[in-house]
Amino acid sequence: MAFEEAKQRFRGSIAPVITPFNEDESIDFEKFQELINWQIDSGSHAISVTGTSGEPSSMSIEEREQVMETACKTVNGRVPFLPGTGTTNHQETLRLTKAAQEMGADAAMVIVPYYNKPNQHALYKHFKAIADSVDIPIILYNIPGRTAVNLEAITIARLAEDCPNIIGVKESNKDFEHVNKVLLHCGRDFNLYSGIEVLCYPMLAIGGAGHISATANVAPREVAELYNRWEAGDIKGAQDLHYQMMALNDVLFRDTNPAPAKTALGMMGKIKPFLRKPLDIPSKEIQKEIRETLLSYQLISEDVKI
Repeated sequence: MAFEEAKQRFRGSIAPVITPFNEDESIDFEKFQELINWQIDSGSHAISVTGTSGEPSSMSIEEREQVMETACKTVNGRVPFLPGTGTTNHQETLRLTKAAQEMGADAAMVIVPYYNKPNQHALYKHFKAIADSVDIPIILYNIPGRTAVNLEAITIARLAEDCPNIIGVKESNKDFEHVNKVLLHCGRDFNLYSGIEVLCYPMLAIGGAGHISATANVAPREVAELYNRWEAGDIKGAQDLHYQMMALNDVLFRDTNPAPAKTALGMMGKIKPFLRKPLDIPSKEIQKEIRETLLSYQLISEDVKI
């Protein structure tokens, strides 16, 4: 797939699917496949796994490969497939990114290495080596709140210029000045995705290619529809949906993602709401807020209890 074509294919709502676990913390692959099918049936434009919402840092490399392989086979080319392949370890990231290519993924999303706090030149060398190791498109993933370092717009532009297969960046970055500068320096044909729920609509307005929103785990149809309305020129409709979704977006981040999303999916009967340690389900108070919000969106019935 030509990289310019990939830029057009990877537009819209890319759903960052959670990884369901059983009570013994083993992966529930049956529920995982059901979630992917539900996402596609609900109109999500692409599927991503083993990103932040998928709890990849709690998995072994072998488990991540298994999750990626299962997702790739389940998607089966119905929509583009974009696994997260980044880790805090360079060699492991190389391994997972090459594995993504070998299993037939349409692209790979690579997070800024967390905990290490590399400088900008080190980040450039890391990402360039990853991009040079494969022939599939790469989408960078900048989430400074989790990684403790920001991938600067100038660094992204340098990578985009030197690596033709780096086609975009997911910006889980509340600095809206920064995300504007990404398109300024990289060009407006560079794919910019919002990873901040309240910025999904504003990023479309400045030329973004879509969003990779954790809220899609709970309301995939609405999150996809936000992009559909914008793309169709229904600006008022997109604005209305932006504000309509705010309460749900807020409650899904009352605790560390994906704990609230998994709690919500548990109440919706989609999964058993288990997380791997060191994460855990939210407090009873937050669970109550989640239940009340789901009721207000008619995502659950009154008989659902905490």
